[in-house]
Amino acid sequence: MTGFGPLSVLAAWGLDAVLGDPPWIPWPHPVVAMGRAVAALERRLYRPAGLLWRGAVLWGAVVAGAGGAALALWRAAGWIHPVLGAAVGVYLAYACLATRCLDQEAREVGRLVRRGRIPQARRRLSRIVGRDTSDLSPSEILRAAVETVAENASDGVVAPLFYLVLGAALGWGPALAVAYKAVNTLDSMVGYRNPRYETFGRVSARADDVANWLPARLTALLAAVAAQLLWRRGRHTLRVAWRDGRYHKSPNAGFPEAAFAAALGVELGGPARYGGVVRPSPRLGDPGPRLGPAHLDRALGLLWATSALAATSGALIVVFFP
Repeated sequence: MTGFGPLSVLAAWGLDAVLGDPPWIPWPHPVVAMGRAVAALERRLYRPAGLLWRGAVLWGAVVAGAGGAALALWRAAGWIHPVLGAAVGVYLAYACLATRCLDQEAREVGRLVRRGRIPQARRRLSRIVGRDTSDLSPSEILRAAVETVAENASDGVVAPLFYLVLGAALGWGPALAVAYKAVNTLDSMVGYRNPRYETFGRVSARADDVANWLPARLTALLAAVAAQLLWRRGRHTLRVAWRDGRYHKSPNAGFPEAAFAAALGVELGGPARYGGVVRPSPRLGDPGPRLGPAHLDRALGLLWATSALAATSGALIVVFFP
């Protein structure tokens, strides 16, 4: 057997920072495997009758299956040899993190805007946001990119690290982080408020809200610390995050988005078009300049600082557990 200590947390974060999601890994990414499992089970379970309980069964099967498989694999590898167990644990944890991948996707959007290739920037943006992008102006493209960087600073970085630390404290290694990614994947695939998923995906959507409640607020706190270190804007960032975050339609996304808005000195939020329908959304942050590529660059700097603080804090917390 092997434990999951502070060096494992830092190693997982370091791998993500250096490698991201490289295409040369010869096996499917764990999150891709989860997505395939969700799609296959949905085809079997989705029926007009009993949509709520069928959606609950889907959620339970995927989350328990992902977390249980990760725990079994990590422990089995540790029984074979401690070094193998440590390597498997670090890999599973690394696969749950997305700082580098998020940076690459958003940075490419900014690069295309800088070069005036607006149609290409819209298409690239559509890979990382759910809203319609076909008619966005350059400033609106950048606003959407900054918003998704802020929201995914929680979903793709702080939340997995939070559950990684909690799992390490419980002796479960990376299993809780993998289970969290299953929760997040289910929400992204079936947690929509539309005729197909309003009932079937209700458990997945509510479970994701619960799982992200504390990590979203921790993200705002860590972003405030990062903003203080980078630009001496920590107190303002924290104040605006708590002032505006609760007005977002999501119980969680508003806190990191408001924190990033305050740290950057811009205003985020506002109406956006989804499936051809304009949905209102509150403004987050104080009125500021029109967003330009430099704001996205600063948002990515804030992302990396927040991510590094989360990983370092997590590793320090793990030190106190056997």
